[in-house]
Amino acid sequence: MDTQKLRQRILDLAIRGKLVPQDPNDEPASVLLDRIRSEKERLIAEGKIKRPKTKRSTDKSHYQNFTPPFDIPDSWQWVRLGDIVEEPKYGTSSKSLSKGRIPVLRMGNITKDGKVEYSNLVYSDNESEIIEYQLKKGDILFNRTNSSEWVGKSALYDGELGAIYAGYLVRVRPIMILSEYLILVMTSSYYRNWCHLVKTDAVNQSNINAQKLKSFMLPLPPLKEQRRIYDNFLKLSVLVKNISDSCNKLSDMINLTKNKILDLAMQGKLVPQDPADEPGAYMLRRINPKAKIITDNPHSWNIPNGWCWVMVSDVFAPMQRKLPEGDNFWYIDIDSVDNKRNVAYPKNICTTTAPSRASRFTQKGDVVFSMVRPYLRNIALVPEDDCIASTGFYVFHPLDAILSKYSYILTLSSFFVDGLNSFMKGDNSPSINKNNVESFVIPLPPLNEQKRIVAKIEDLYSVLDEIEASLRS
Repeated sequence: MDTQKLRQRILDLAIRGKLVPQDPNDEPASVLLDRIRSEKERLIAEGKIKRPKTKRSTDKSHYQNFTPPFDIPDSWQWVRLGDIVEEPKYGTSSKSLSKGRIPVLRMGNITKDGKVEYSNLVYSDNESEIIEYQLKKGDILFNRTNSSEWVGKSALYDGELGAIYAGYLVRVRPIMILSEYLILVMTSSYYRNWCHLVKTDAVNQSNINAQKLKSFMLPLPPLKEQRRIYDNFLKLSVLVKNISDSCNKLSDMINLTKNKILDLAMQGKLVPQDPADEPGAYMLRRINPKAKIITDNPHSWNIPNGWCWVMVSDVFAPMQRKLPEGDNFWYIDIDSVDNKRNVAYPKNICTTTAPSRASRFTQKGDVVFSMVRPYLRNIALVPEDDCIASTGFYVFHPLDAILSKYSYILTLSSFFVDGLNSFMKGDNSPSINKNNVESFVIPLPPLNEQKRIVAKIEDLYSVLDEIEASLRS
């Protein structure tokens, strides 16, 4: 289950007045809005907050030109954000310190779920700035500059750690409304869509200034309903988290099951043997008379009758080194392999911009895998003929004694990955020696049994993949 979508659905219901029932005894939001305006004027008169430099909050023109994007209950009110908060305030532009008296929150401390993350902190010792930019519990931090996707992300400051905030953030301080409700609005899909519409784009950055932020129109419930909405949201969030945890555990179990299936396949325990099959050793000698059958068991288990142990070099052709030809070619590099789905997505590259180390020639059905430790599980079937792979890959080009898909299954197994891991050498960037790969000993079933293994795994995996896909839908 896509729990992020579920969370957004709950937020959508919350800001539309559909998450909790309305109480006719609640003070209407229109009355609350009048009280907020009166409170704002009092704070201005007492010099506690500044009057906005733009139009006064009592001006109704903004409301008259507004077309509500969805219906809300009668007791609710559409309001302009600038009318229910103090004047938004930009953060400090001073250079921060690695150590100091108080943390300075930056845009990296604002999570997409509306929370402040207290990690990778920087600090300030500036006394005047600490006084000017000190945050209060209930403040909301608005990220005015970021990528197009995340400009406008906002978080509720919980007061857990005393802090000030940096210049790419804007402080929003609500007046007489529940900050927890406001952050629900400011993490909703309605709000994200608004950010996308009003942002201005520059090179690699987007921006929404404080004036635009003040113009944001939001649905305001009665104060008591704001609390009921937030309390209900918290309860549902616990359920969503439990669902997410359960989905993650099930996904982990599916991966463990797949690994167990591969282990059984490598041990000859996944499908029954057929005595009518041509034994692997006979088949190999017929196809490759020079192949050496390994008679001493190099591993910890006994393979079935009809199987044999062989070196990689006896069932796979030597790698071909080939430089690109023509104006364009298909290129497989580390970042063109999806190591979760074990699929290669070759990039079409012009020879004039070709990486100089692109020299592994591959054909459709070959198996490529990285020989460098951080990427050892970057394993994939080659989907196109005449691809060039980076020299960071080893290429398995199957001979007639071994099926392409069985080769692929072999490389995915923990037997293969763990076995090659044992050959890793080097401190900074550990890698596998080509000779270690070619001398590695693998189990070879009869050709017909390879076909049965492949068919069985494809059948089992299809069921497991359907279950996993349902977790994400």
